[in-house]
Amino acid sequence: MSTVTPRPPTAAPVRDTAPSPSRASSRASSRPSGLSAVDWRVRFGALALVWGFSFLFIRLGTDGYAPLFVSLGRMLFGTAVLAAALLAKRERLPRSARTWAHLTVAAFLLNALPFSLFAYSELRIPSSLAGICNATTPLWGMVFSLVALSEDRPTRRRFAGLLLGFAGVLVVLGAWNGFSGQDPWGTVMALTASASYAIGWIYVRRTLSGTGDSHLSLSTGQLLVGTAQLAVVAPLAAPLPSAFHPVSLLAIAALGALGTGIAMLVQYGLVAEVGPTTAALSTYFIPVVATAAGAALLGEELTWNTPVGALIVLAGAALTQSRATSRDRAAHPTTTATQERDVT
Repeated sequence: MSTVTPRPPTAAPVRDTAPSPSRASSRASSRPSGLSAVDWRVRFGALALVWGFSFLFIRLGTDGYAPLFVSLGRMLFGTAVLAAALLAKRERLPRSARTWAHLTVAAFLLNALPFSLFAYSELRIPSSLAGICNATTPLWGMVFSLVALSEDRPTRRRFAGLLLGFAGVLVVLGAWNGFSGQDPWGTVMALTASASYAIGWIYVRRTLSGTGDSHLSLSTGQLLVGTAQLAVVAPLAAPLPSAFHPVSLLAIAALGALGTGIAMLVQYGLVAEVGPTTAALSTYFIPVVATAAGAALLGEELTWNTPVGALIVLAGAALTQSRATSRDRAAHPTTTATQERDVT
């Protein structure tokens, strides 16, 4: 569920994040011909649904296969879709050794690690909770950017959003009951996966934002590297599949082909057509869809604090991404200038 958009690292990438090249190359490669004819609002809604259902697909995948093999299958199907698109557009993979070295780190932080952590977490926690934890990515992004990006200082509004967002996490977990009913390790893994997305975005912003390669080229290269990483680790760290589970396999195929491959291509077109700010709004619907899908299709128990806490998390995340007020601009001129430049 990390997304491929030219956003700052505090944006809300869910589901399949890839590096952001220069604006010119991103616009040149972001118009999938077969999808661009569909109204952008339809594509927007479909994207939110696919990413929201990804957590249900993860849960179904882990019913039949070890989490590392779920992540490996997801990467394989996603890579196949992007590789086909790359061939169709007659583009090439990056050629610089330095770019590939950075893609190796990006693939670990944005794909191999968070995909695997989410898969392991859903052995312990409901898919709806995993989806809500995913929504904390922009909150983590703001925290880490304070250390890594000296020009990205928080305004009062964004700092308030940070506090509100993490308060929402406490509401979701039922902190007043001592977190009873929630598996702490599963929750920690899901939150760590979201934090990994944020760290990965900061790394990408510092190392891969000006390579000149297209979004599609960098994304395909990143997924190729991530697939190779999991292909090495999965057989060593997890039991090999011993039986055929059709439902789980179909879920993994949907997770990779739809939620990782096709969703990235759809996102390219949305960014080019309506801009990254509007396109990124689809990510705020992910926990809503994940919660509804988990309750309706998996029979997951839904208490009042789960949707209420999710709304608080989303409100906090939205505040961390909001444009500054005139008072904030006066107090933090460098920060607000950087923030507004990055979302255009």
